[in-house]
Amino acid sequence: MVTVTQTLFLGFMALLIAERLLELVLSKRNAARAFARGGVETGQGHYRFMVVFHTLFLFACVAEVFALHRPFWGAWSVAALVGAVVAQGLRYWAIGTLGDRWNSRIIVVPGLAPVTGGPYRFLRHPNYVAVVLELLCVPLIHGAWVTAVVFTVGNAVLLFVRIRAEEAALGAMYSEAFADRPRFIPEVRRG
Repeated sequence: MVTVTQTLFLGFMALLIAERLLELVLSKRNAARAFARGGVETGQGHYRFMVVFHTLFLFACVAEVFALHRPFWGAWSVAALVGAVVAQGLRYWAIGTLGDRWNSRIIVVPGLAPVTGGPYRFLRHPNYVAVVLELLCVPLIHGAWVTAVVFTVGNAVLLFVRIRAEEAALGAMYSEAFADRPRFIPEVRRG
């Protein structure tokens, strides 16, 4: 028998999947624009793995909740939901700040200065912070702790490869613009 919280979790996951499909459409449009401006793509080797990884994540969240009968943990689940919503807010702040320069691939248009506004004022990789938070929190909304652990660890490995490829592709102009900014956790400056 499906519980109310499982039904609500399925609804949340359906919204998340719809959001990802819209992001793919936006990414494809923005990638085409970047290529039209002379953009050069790198990191294709890990990109396919990344797509499969994130697709499996969505299915694993639902599968663990239903196959292993994971419970709704009350306040802990609500905290995970809040974390997932915060992650979405950060993701869309980063996407909105990048505008038509955002896509899910690594495409660099030569000569464009790095975007340093929005959340990029505080961090080099706010979108990846959102992804880390999401992969941890979304499964925990309904107690899918195995999915949270497995995909958080897998994502750490994926991000290690991805960030190195992205920063190498962005080059010296990026390194100079972000030399004083942390990658993931904002620094609290006094004074």
